[in-house]
Amino acid sequence: MAGKNEVFEYRGVDNVVVAEVLTDDNETDGGYKTGDVKTLVPAAEVGKTTEASSATKFYDNKPAMNVTAEGPDEISIRGAGMDIETLAWINGKSYDPATGALIDGPRKNRYFAVGYRTKDTNGNYRYVWRLKGTFAPPAETVATEDDGTDGTGTELTFTGIHTNHVFSHGVYNEATKAWEKSTVKGLVVDSSKGLADLSTFFDQVTTPDTLKAKGA
Repeated sequence: MAGKNEVFEYRGVDNVVVAEVLTDDNETDGGYKTGDVKTLVPAAEVGKTTEASSATKFYDNKPAMNVTAEGPDEISIRGAGMDIETLAWINGKSYDPATGALIDGPRKNRYFAVGYRTKDTNGNYRYVWRLKGTFAPPAETVATEDDGTDGTGTELTFTGIHTNHVFSHGVYNEATKAWEKSTVKGLVVDSSKGLADLSTFFDQVTTPDTLKAKGA
């Protein structure tokens, strides 16, 4: 198990997968449900940024408190070329299996979960699921063939938001030492801890409520 002060850097990413979010509510017969997990694209790079804002409030002629807010996550995925059927699916377009054509008509809004795995220089992995979001239409650039070896792949932007579904393992209350219910944006598991059962992590969309400890 890696120590808290162990020096490492991030170097490696793989297993970028996607599943459509079919249900996201808190009804008796609903909850958070997704479709089958599919490979999204062979990945070269995955990045994450999160919108955040902060404002300082003044009382009694002095700065007395900070109010902070966290916005959506933006996941950037740079990978190889993508097959046209998957491209149509994640962008809410129609695909004609009889002709192999993407029909660029009106967009249908679909929500997805995105999973991937990152690696560090010590050989440890972090397993990730972003539980709900949408893809922006990817930018495309194709250059002429020349005497070089350059090519272009796919650049995707996934905007991750909170689920509507309230998970039992949403927020850990330090005062009561208990888990409280909350909506969730994502799940990140550090394999170096050796605590979680990660054998089926990408077989389905793993959530805070379905993740199990080893031997559980």
